[in-house]
Amino acid sequence: MKLFLALALLATGTLRGGLDRVKAEPNPERRSRAALENADDALKTAKKAYSDGDLKQTSAALAELQESVELSETSLRGTGKNPSRNPKHFKHAEIKTRELLRRLEAFQREMNVGDRDLVDPVKAKLQQVHEDILLGVMGKKR
Repeated sequence: MKLFLALALLATGTLRGGLDRVKAEPNPERRSRAALENADDALKTAKKAYSDGDLKQTSAALAELQESVELSETSLRGTGKNPSRNPKHFKHAEIKTRELLRRLEAFQREMNVGDRDLVDPVKAKLQQVHEDILLGVMGKKR
């Protein structure tokens, strides 16, 4: 039991270390891309933890996924670029968040009914970020 707890804490620390490295990236466009990669890793970690029966680790990984997506969005906004004029990085983020949202919804459907509420706030935030980025890319060119 102690070994299992130690491994769970180590895994949580490993996840946080990934996000801390992403936050240290000075280039906001690279930071956004790295944050989305971290979100992808966090979703994989959440699935693995859930299949192992560890709801605490699943919840921690889902929280990291949400924080990573939020970091990606704020990094893109921090560039000061107009998404409809310079869509490259915004479009990548839109595609990646749409993919993450689909995979998160599939993961939620695979979960037991009583555990699905763990995913709802993360899914709502991911949907909101995706829509904001999409509206920015599809907005008027000035």
